Amino acid sequence: MLSAQARQTIEALKSSHETNQSALIPALHAAQADQGWLSAETQREVGEILGLPEQTVRGVVSFYTMFYQRPVGKHVLQVCRNLSCWLRGGHDLQRQISEKLGIADGETTTDGRFTLISVECLGSCGTAPVLMVNDDYHENLTPEAMERLLTELT
Repeated sequence: MLSAQARQTIEALKSSHETNQSALIPALHAAQADQGWLSAETQREVGEILGLPEQTVRGVVSFYTMFYQRPVGKHVLQVCRNLSCWLRGGHDLQRQISEKLGIADGETTTDGRFTLISVECLGSCGTAPVLMVNDDYHENLTPEAMERLLTELT
């Protein structure tokens, strides 16, 4: 169940957007910030507040990788799997993360610190390979830089 503050934020978004549909993505961000992820119940709640069908909300949540449909770790590691990153070693970096943390794509470490997710594109092809940690981009990664980053985050 959303907190009173999250509900208030979503209600305010209704008046600051032309339509409730256009308020959906910011509302989902607010709900995810409140809950940590978007359960089916939370998605229904957002839909009810905005007066939108459950299928509309679900369609947006399932389309965008920035919305989590299950609990995630403190650090969400998104590895780009698109061609530019793959050609520049992104698949090796994903393997490095997986081996170091003992998790596969889509999994979270048992201590809840890390979730590893491969995504289709992070939109930074010119600086491949790219990793996004929560909302921060790490570009032109090398195995050494990845090792340093993982050590800093642990």
